[in-house]
Amino acid sequence: MQVPINRRSFLAGVTAASYSRVLGANDRISLGQIGTGNRGSGLTEIVASIKDKQNVEITAVCDLWSHARDRAADQVRTQFGRAPRAFQHMEDLLALRDVDAVLIATGDFQHSPILKIVVEAGKDAYCEKPMGNVLEEAAAARDAVRRTGRIVQIGTQHRSEPYQLAVRDLIRGGALGEITKIEFVWNYHGPRWRGRPEVNFLREQDTDWRRWLLKKPYRPFDPRVYLEFRLYRDFSSGIADQWLSHSSDLVHLFMDEKFPRSVCAHGGVFAWKDGRENPDTFQTLIEYPKGFLVSYSTSFGNDCPSFARIMGKKATLINTGGEGSPRWHIVEEKGTFEDDPSIKRAEKPVLLHGDPPNHQVPTFISDNVEYHMVNWVESMRARRDPNATVEHGFSHSVVCIMAARAYHTGRRLFFDPATQTIRDSA
Repeated sequence: MQVPINRRSFLAGVTAASYSRVLGANDRISLGQIGTGNRGSGLTEIVASIKDKQNVEITAVCDLWSHARDRAADQVRTQFGRAPRAFQHMEDLLALRDVDAVLIATGDFQHSPILKIVVEAGKDAYCEKPMGNVLEEAAAARDAVRRTGRIVQIGTQHRSEPYQLAVRDLIRGGALGEITKIEFVWNYHGPRWRGRPEVNFLREQDTDWRRWLLKKPYRPFDPRVYLEFRLYRDFSSGIADQWLSHSSDLVHLFMDEKFPRSVCAHGGVFAWKDGRENPDTFQTLIEYPKGFLVSYSTSFGNDCPSFARIMGKKATLINTGGEGSPRWHIVEEKGTFEDDPSIKRAEKPVLLHGDPPNHQVPTFISDNVEYHMVNWVESMRARRDPNATVEHGFSHSVVCIMAARAYHTGRRLFFDPATQTIRDSA
């Protein structure tokens, strides 16, 4: 989104104590929103769906682009019954004493710098993923959250979904035995992130291009870069930032891991030669200290069914639909096909308490379900850690950063947890 024109002077007069208030159980939580594009609109829908039960309201919106800002104000007016205060620059929103917390749904490269500023202004935050795609910026944001004690939920929403938590409990209970490999395949047939119609009417005078660039080197205004930033290397790693962030976070949730040992990656622009800089076909292998391998793969040139497999010596958990799908089945090991080509392995669905036998859930869950937002709101009231903490966000950011760097360099990279650095050798 943007950094302040004079950040030092802005923050000099702001402390967490002066710009935050203690929330009582019955107090209405006032939210501001920084970044009001497509994902920001989805977050507004989620908050609107819980506004009465959780006593929460969006009261201020901020976006550099006037069109997005006006659209967000109209949406909030419709869904909450009154118009929010609307700002172009986030300093004005953060100066509002009655705003308790902020939703951050900006470009990938903007998440960490803005999160740091938001918590230093005394606001709690819900920050979309990836938490960061520059290691130093992600670490600085994490450290700011630690230092200020703000309640921050990272938008890896699967950490709050019941079936993913059931899978975690099965794995940790030993149902699969020793796990050696996890696979994620997530495909899509189309020029993902290309072709936004707004490109045709976004004008530089209607936004603040230099503020949008943050710390990136200046380049002439380009509406495609502005709106389709996920395709451009300076601003996003594309598949890694957007999709691997979810899958790696699920690995960390399921396996109780924090950081990879090593990462390598390969891919290219094979399907959509439209000027994009990030791959449309991507695969990465991630090794973890506990002794298992993760394989992640995406193609934008084919919609072959997506899936996930968690492979243990006793059983395998198989997901139909790919990352985030709630349809999981457990398949026990019964010998080998080499010894018995006709071997049959029965699949048992992963069930929650109260599920009927053989219950089949859908293979897809909306990004706009309420679990994760409710968890954040309840955590703000209780002043406790939410389900997806800034530590979890930093961990998935490390994976995404390493995968993107490995792709571009062609090297196998290693992470040193003691120094929190990425290395070329173990």
